[in-house]
Amino acid sequence: MPPADTSPEAGNPGAGRLQPLRNFFRRNPLTYSLVGLVLLGVAMSFLSGEFLSPANLSNVLRQVSVNAIIAVGMTIVILTGGIDLSVGAVMALGMTTAAGAMLAGAPPFLAIILALLMGLVCGAVNGVLVAYVRLPAIIVTLAMMEIPRGAALLYTKGYPLSGLPESFAFWGRGQVFGIETPILIMLAVFGIAYVMLNHFPVGRYLYGIGGNEEAVRLSGIRVRRYQFLAYLLSGLTAAISGIVLSSRLMSGQPNAGGGFELDAIAAVVLGGTSITGGRGHILGTLVGALMLGMLNNGLNLMEVSPYAQMVLKGAIIILAIYASTGKNSDR
Repeated sequence: MPPADTSPEAGNPGAGRLQPLRNFFRRNPLTYSLVGLVLLGVAMSFLSGEFLSPANLSNVLRQVSVNAIIAVGMTIVILTGGIDLSVGAVMALGMTTAAGAMLAGAPPFLAIILALLMGLVCGAVNGVLVAYVRLPAIIVTLAMMEIPRGAALLYTKGYPLSGLPESFAFWGRGQVFGIETPILIMLAVFGIAYVMLNHFPVGRYLYGIGGNEEAVRLSGIRVRRYQFLAYLLSGLTAAISGIVLSSRLMSGQPNAGGGFELDAIAAVVLGGTSITGGRGHILGTLVGALMLGMLNNGLNLMEVSPYAQMVLKGAIIILAIYASTGKNSDR
């Protein structure tokens, strides 16, 4: 007599029919984030009649762009198993660097270059201390939350730098073929990151370091070089977001970027990237940033207290990390 079938599908025929769908979701983890985005959009459209208006959706995309650009660098760092808590402060330093240069008479293009270099310098400091000195990433970047912020406050004496040239407004308020410039910059940054992570060897190395650093090292890859690169790119994307925000506000704000590191981490985790590294998708980060932006916008339209929004955002991050850990443990 053949042995009895003790599989879960035997006692529950419906589970067997659902197995292909489960397998599809496991092979395509980005689908979880896309389904979440659609459900959130549907819920917000019912809760607020203004949510789906073209003007509001354009506003959501414009607001999302700054956080999404930062989240690109954060994704790369988290894929390697690291973390970067300094992105908000680096963004503020990039803003004030660009604004100060323009007020001193530098053309906007040169000021933007200086801001990007400042972001690269901050990223390089993080990268050297984490990759080569081997200090814990959370400690290094926690300290770098203070140093760039303090430098920005010292440089500006705590006051915003305003009166920037009108030509600089293009990067935060302009349009190209009817599409706002910040959205185009966001899409360009994500496009470059997608190609790098999915079509170049550096992408495989970054994923591999987060998955099994020792195995990557034993295969002859210079792990420290790519860890350094991850933090370098995180500093660069923070500076890019600072340029966009400074252009939109037409000022350099030394206090800008507070809490942006939390928003960036939230976008990465909501997008399905494992907080322990090695698993994730850059397009998932874009979906996560859109989810976070839609949530913030919808709650504002419903006039929910900003303090309650902070509690809700923290709870969502915990749930997203829990869900991500559960999905990864099934594999």
